[in-house]
Amino acid sequence: MPVVPQFRSGSSTTSSTSESVINETITSHQYRTGYSYSASGHNIESADLNGYINPTATTLTEQTVGGVNFSWTSPNLDAVPRWKITNGGAAFSLQETLITPGLDTVTTITRTINSSTTTETTTTFGQ
Repeated sequence: MPVVPQFRSGSSTTSSTSESVINETITSHQYRTGYSYSASGHNIESADLNGYINPTATTLTEQTVGGVNFSWTSPNLDAVPRWKITNGGAAFSLQETLITPGLDTVTTITRTINSSTTTETTTTFGQ
């Protein structure tokens, strides 16, 4: 025997909630592909006959860091300029700076994204 409802109208409400958590890590590598050489001071001059003040460049082999292949130009350290004091016995100063190529900085950003969605459905029915 079939079941026959005995009501004329009504409503039904359903609710559903979905939550998600996303953990994200972003890593960035910055590479310096050349070199920087500087020299400063007083009472000094290049000891090279031609006044040479820059080291000669040498191209080196490739390097792989974090799955990235790169090559760079680096100075030949045997060819770094030589300096001499201009006025012997007087005060002098010399400052040399050499920044070589390669991996410069690694930046890592980690974040978590929490998301929640709620859906509510109400159904009204009648006969």
